Amino acid sequence: MPRRVDHHARRKQLADALMSLAATQGLEAVSLRHVAAEAGVSTGMVQHYFRTKDEMMIFALDMVMQNVQARSVAEASSARPAGPGGIVRTLLLQILPLDELRRLENHVVLAFLAYAAVKPAIAAGLRDSVDQMRTFVADQIRAAQENSDGPLRIDPTHAAMGLLALVDGLGIQVLGQHYSPDEAVAVLDTHLRLLFGPADGAPDPDGTTAGTASTRA
Repeated sequence: MPRRVDHHARRKQLADALMSLAATQGLEAVSLRHVAAEAGVSTGMVQHYFRTKDEMMIFALDMVMQNVQARSVAEASSARPAGPGGIVRTLLLQILPLDELRRLENHVVLAFLAYAAVKPAIAAGLRDSVDQMRTFVADQIRAAQENSDGPLRIDPTHAAMGLLALVDGLGIQVLGQHYSPDEAVAVLDTHLRLLFGPADGAPDPDGTTAGTASTRA
């Protein structure tokens, strides 16, 4: 009886190979043949799952976004209940390049951004992902504003756009070794306290959690 093939696992294997190439050698080094060599499979197998390089890249980008979401959900489920600010912080910490996996993902996303400038299909995929994240963050800011003791009344969508742009910039600075990961997290926490107030999400400057501080108060 023929052995059943896990097609999703095969596609993920190829996407992982693509991401490794993109992060270490740039997207110009990515081709069906190079991905096959990196994954240790035949070019024919790659072509069975992806007809073009663009199809493979879109799938790899989706994998990055799914990884971020899965880590955020896992982190949130293992921590104490958090308010909107804590939820946003959990998500954004999974985007910053704070460890080897997240550094790899950041290199890949930066390479995709450059590639997307001349590839409408890739650009559309990036826009969809950014729109979903912006909407999610804006919804959390809007929820926080429903509390009369919450943050300043600002446009939630504009605030979300600014926060995501901040994280993108911090990620580039960490990748370039201009900021340390700890410095990037400290900057993010400062902005989260401004948006969500001192009692929701980000640790206080003295290192205590916002939840602990609000409980003592």
